[in-house]
Amino acid sequence: MKTPSRIEPLVADGLVDHVIRQLMSGKEAMVYVVQCGDEVRCAKVYKEANKRGFHKAVDYTEGRKIKNSRQARAMAKGSRYGRQEQEAAWQHAEVEALRVLAAAGVRVPMPYDFHEGVLLMELVTDEDGEPAPRLNDVVLSEDDARQYHADLVRQVVRMLCAGIVHGDLSEYNVLVDRAGPVIIDLPQAVDAAANNNARAMLERDVDNLAAYFGQFAPELRDTDYGKEIWSLYESGKLQPESALTGVFQAEEGLADLEEVMQIIEAARKEEAVRQAGRAAAETPAA
Repeated sequence: MKTPSRIEPLVADGLVDHVIRQLMSGKEAMVYVVQCGDEVRCAKVYKEANKRGFHKAVDYTEGRKIKNSRQARAMAKGSRYGRQEQEAAWQHAEVEALRVLAAAGVRVPMPYDFHEGVLLMELVTDEDGEPAPRLNDVVLSEDDARQYHADLVRQVVRMLCAGIVHGDLSEYNVLVDRAGPVIIDLPQAVDAAANNNARAMLERDVDNLAAYFGQFAPELRDTDYGKEIWSLYESGKLQPESALTGVFQAEEGLADLEEVMQIIEAARKEEAVRQAGRAAAETPAA
């Protein structure tokens, strides 16, 4: 097929020989199968911000490290340079996440190169050497569903132990090769320790898995691995091979009513002072 314009620089620099075909079009990128010497790989070409499906990127980018103060100021101002830097940071997030997770033993595609906004990475294949199907395209038995669910919950644990939450994990972001599930699509991955939304995202990721696999093995819908995993993480007890039960019992404690009332009263007084100041500022001078 004709080489897409975004991949032409990679061909010119000898990183890609030619494009074989388009593999898929997602909400944040186009993916192509490409020939690189003796190997067949995939090239992920990121879409521009106004063409992406993520409209609440701020929830995902909170806590990400900025290279320098100039870049941070430009991104805060929303200047042209700042928007370019935001795009670069969004794209590099996936590259960095893939490298960290691959090193941590998580089943993700191996990243090879990132050049001109294009990520070159491993092409995940099935037993026939064809591009592996997404999980939602695979027919599962009850036993397969239980096995894949357990596998993916373990991958989520390993990701969290590496400090990363996927943030958009579902049956559409998992491929199935001959050895089982492989997690993909990580540009929105969040820093578990620095992002205030990390807990909610992790629980949503795990709930998505329970809902999907629960179609085949109904008992999985009643599990609560997300809260259990986060509780172990928060307490510093989570390990890659931590034993999990899928059951979570929140600790119950009596609220300190006096302390609650003090907080409410302090907030009331603060608001009264603020209102009085506003009224004084709006009163015309005599």
